[in-house]
Amino acid sequence: MHAIISTIGDGLKDGFLMPYEVWWALVLGFAISAIVQAWVPRERIEASLGGGGLGPVAKATGLGAASSSCSYAAIAIAKSLFQKGASAASALAFQFASTNLVIELGIVLWLLIGWQFTLAEFVGGLVLVTLMTVSLRLFVSRRLEEQAREHAQAAESGHQHQTASGQMSVRERLSSPEAWSDVAHNFRNDWGMLWKEITVGFFLAGFVAQLGNGFFNSLFLKDAPAAVRTIENVIAGPVIAVLSFVCSIGNVPLAAVLWSGGISFGGVVAFLFADLIVLPIVLIYRKYYGWQFALRITALMFVTMVVAALVIDGLFSLVGLIPHTRPTRSDIFGSVQLDYKLILNLIAAAVFAALIYLTRRGEAHGHGQAHAHAH
Repeated sequence: MHAIISTIGDGLKDGFLMPYEVWWALVLGFAISAIVQAWVPRERIEASLGGGGLGPVAKATGLGAASSSCSYAAIAIAKSLFQKGASAASALAFQFASTNLVIELGIVLWLLIGWQFTLAEFVGGLVLVTLMTVSLRLFVSRRLEEQAREHAQAAESGHQHQTASGQMSVRERLSSPEAWSDVAHNFRNDWGMLWKEITVGFFLAGFVAQLGNGFFNSLFLKDAPAAVRTIENVIAGPVIAVLSFVCSIGNVPLAAVLWSGGISFGGVVAFLFADLIVLPIVLIYRKYYGWQFALRITALMFVTMVVAALVIDGLFSLVGLIPHTRPTRSDIFGSVQLDYKLILNLIAAAVFAALIYLTRRGEAHGHGQAHAHAH
């Protein structure tokens, strides 16, 4: 009993300590994402995504990279694009980019397990989009795509983001209370959508870390030839992601624990890619597009994630970019002490509080105006 209580206590402690390592990076990433969402005009880009071909797919990839990292927001926006005439390839490209090419994800990856994983995530995101585009028709026929579009047009979208009204210049936006209010609302909306994912990710990582390396040694092949081990790991990575139910930035802490525990570089990359096929999201695909399309795009994404992870693992091995040292548990979870991270975290807390205050002040101002108009 004492051992169980001790394990639970250690898991909770690590779950609390891990956010300390990346809090400032999360706030910075979400703030930058909120600015991009509020200040980068999206309407003209959306209008150009209709039809097939590489052009719309490339534009959808760019739009996704400039969007929120929330997986649920990504699939809601992708559904909206699909409804308006974007091809399935463009909609899926947006989803891949929004969950693999965003700055907050890259920063947190860099801090927890190294810049090589950030580079792998960004390069791999482009590989994912390419593989998905060229192999789409092997999984989804044009007839099924149109049936899914008809189904999507009857479904309602969820997550929406605010965009500053008018065609302001950057200089005008910097001094505009309305523009900064839009930034603040996007910031709060993204935190509102992701705080559960992030919290579950940190605490799940804290508890999984208590299993020890012996657990991971039994889970992943160790003595098999390198090629067999890599293939097993890149298949196991997405399976673990699906079973963990954690997506978006929430799966980065668990990825760090998996890397520390012995999974291969390609296995970590495949795990990170797989946040778009966790079970709750597959059920949303079913709601948006119907079961047949949902299952086929899930199979498409699983295959492209595994192949892309193999490509990245092979490419990084070839150029010598796979790290040879793995972080210890203390490296991942860290400790609170007087250092640069404490200072950055305090600044981030102030920025977080200021942006949340700005949204509440704006809501109170709007409520006051509505009350005045009523009288």
